[in-house]
Amino acid sequence: QVHLVESGGGSVQSGGSLRLSCVASGNLYNRFGQRYYMGWFRRAPGKEREGIAAVDSDGTTRYADSVKGRFTISQDNAKNTMYLHMNNLTPEDTAMYYCAADPFDYGGGADSVRPPGSYNYRGQGTQVTVSS
Repeated sequence: QVHLVESGGGSVQSGGSLRLSCVASGNLYNRFGQRYYMGWFRRAPGKEREGIAAVDSDGTTRYADSVKGRFTISQDNAKNTMYLHMNNLTPEDTAMYYCAADPFDYGGGADSVRPPGSYNYRGQGTQVTVSS
């Protein structure tokens, strides 16, 4: 069982930055000894959930086009913590942000991010609000 807790959300003006954190507890290695696939997705009011960033078991990072060049995903394996560094935020980034984990990499192809509904584990979310 994996437990995920997000933090770092808040209110910021357009153009500002935030760093989200996700602390994971539990076994983060699958039966083949590979580290879990970890990612972030968000849900904006009235919109579908959107997978925005992920890191494969080998450390390869992937981003949705909507955040590429502005957001950076990173992780500190020693602390079992994943981060999402968000720069140049716009009101369109306003959403509840969730971290998520799955025992296996997503095979959707290069640069593709796992769909939010396909993760085995997710956190409770942290709200990000960007004002113009």
